[in-house]
Amino acid sequence: MTFAHPERLVWAVAAVLAFVLVYRTLERRARGQALAYSSLAFAVDAMRPRRLPGALLFSVLVAGVSALALAFASPRVALRVPVKDGVVMLCIDTSGSMRALDVAPSRADAAKAAALTFIDAVPPGTRVGVVTFATGASLVAPPTSDLDAVRAALARIPAPNGATAIGDALALAAQQLPERGTRAIVLLTDGVNNRGVDPVAAAREIAASGVIVHTVGVGTSGSGQLIPGTDEPADLDEDALRAIAQTGHGTYAPARDAGALRSAFRDLALATVWERRRIDGSSVFAAGGGTIVLLAFLSGFAAGKFP
Repeated sequence: MTFAHPERLVWAVAAVLAFVLVYRTLERRARGQALAYSSLAFAVDAMRPRRLPGALLFSVLVAGVSALALAFASPRVALRVPVKDGVVMLCIDTSGSMRALDVAPSRADAAKAAALTFIDAVPPGTRVGVVTFATGASLVAPPTSDLDAVRAALARIPAPNGATAIGDALALAAQQLPERGTRAIVLLTDGVNNRGVDPVAAAREIAASGVIVHTVGVGTSGSGQLIPGTDEPADLDEDALRAIAQTGHGTYAPARDAGALRSAFRDLALATVWERRRIDGSSVFAAGGGTIVLLAFLSGFAAGKFP
């Protein structure tokens, strides 16, 4: 938390100390007056502990006064808020290598589950679209704020088959994005590009227009597993994915199991369409402090703490 007027903190602290001094002075005076009564029974009754402990009441009052004093210094609180007009395109690999079982139940099934996690984590109003790619790239869902429609589109993703055209997928995804605003592409693949345009060159061109390209690598390298139905190893080209993300001014996240994949997509949702912004908390502190003070005084009157 920061303050727009930190110099006023001196006055805030002085106000709290003054309240403590006045409160304690009045409290001692009240006790002295009680002892001055000639009736011993009345004095004993006056000094008898109340139902509401005085120390607790005092602490609550100090907290309320402190909040009111801090409001005077215009506190700024960092909160996570949705990015206005955020648009994200998900590029999901559906090539034959996504049949690999090194990520349970398979790379393809884990990818769908991770995409759903991403959609669940974005705030309402965010537009999300989906591109799938194998030998070529296909638009499954154009950017829309109807997230249920995007979920339905994910259910229609084709079964893994064919080659891997990462660059074509990035180019098609970029074509769906508006010319300005907060825009990002999240690429999920094993990173072994073997068709179409160079993905690093595509990422460089996309980044030049202000779009961020993030990559998520699904799978493992050197596991010894083969892609089902082939004699090809189920590898992961992490160097290529790092290069694409670096060129696209984004981040690379490895995901060697289904849990890590979902976590990576959840983190990317927070990074792409949420932002930390400093909000003026003066009204909140003032309202909260005033409410606390009022409730404390009402409780004190009800308990007989105040005359």
